Amino acid sequence: MNRLARRILAAAAALVAATAVNAQSWPNKTIKIIVPYPPGGTSDILARSLGPKITEALGQSVIVENKPGATGNIGADFVAKSPGDGYTLLLADIGSLAIAPSVVPTLAFDPVKDFAPVIMVAYSPHILAAHPSVAAKDAKELVALAKAKPDSLNFAVSGIGGANHLAGIDFAMRTGIKWTYVPYKGGSQAIADVMGGQAQVLFNGMLATYPAVKDGKLKALAISSAKRFAAAPDIPTVAESAGLAGFETGSFQGIVAPASTPADVVNKLHATITKILATPEMKDRLDKAGAEVRPGSPAEFGKFIASEKARWAKVVKESGAKFD
Repeated sequence: MNRLARRILAAAAALVAATAVNAQSWPNKTIKIIVPYPPGGTSDILARSLGPKITEALGQSVIVENKPGATGNIGADFVAKSPGDGYTLLLADIGSLAIAPSVVPTLAFDPVKDFAPVIMVAYSPHILAAHPSVAAKDAKELVALAKAKPDSLNFAVSGIGGANHLAGIDFAMRTGIKWTYVPYKGGSQAIADVMGGQAQVLFNGMLATYPAVKDGKLKALAISSAKRFAAAPDIPTVAESAGLAGFETGSFQGIVAPASTPADVVNKLHATITKILATPEMKDRLDKAGAEVRPGSPAEFGKFIASEKARWAKVVKESGAKFD
């Protein structure tokens, strides 16, 4: 073996050793969870529920930082370009993790290549909700109303090109209706304006929307899960109410890290969060809020992101929607 080959092998061995040491010592400082949306939305609620539990399990402080903008893409790009040391994580929905490439041609990051999937945290179906004054009691009647008065309904969009927006586009495309999309900077603002009557209808994650439904400030017309949701069994699915077979959308929240994060760190974080999600306290909290725990391996989460990316690319192409 020549001198160059020995140097290459030595460098590789040193890198492996350093990675192992880093993984063994992680975490030894504060962990930051970036939420790429404003406070009050589904991702923010989940991050602030998990943060204290991760702190307790790992013995290091976990802080949640909101970096909103560009439908989650500013915060996601920040994490994609952060050091892969396990101290900067992203908790986002499927909008930033899979839909963004289809709606932002100049996207500065690749959701598949630039992130290491850690875990899918939860699924919160969208509620198709309306202001109480809207003359429809379910999705079928909403479609009839929208067809009778095209463009008369303002559809609140929690972020242009996000999961909620695409759910509205898919619903409108498949039912043949037209409504006016009104963009907001986050789900909490969109909900507030529908409650206030400035907009009339929206699709939004159940975790953030259901409290307003229970308080009578919004009217639930349908839920976008594949079957009726245990937390709200009286709300019909979009599929049964509007006759749209296979219609399923929602806020699939998950945690990812920069792509260069060591596998041992990813696996330790995955195991920690899996245990937290399995506790009766966390399961009960999410169940009552209308979220369903869906943990799986990092590899399974990565495959899901890739499949959702392909799915929504097809919807965007078929709808001809533009997101300028």
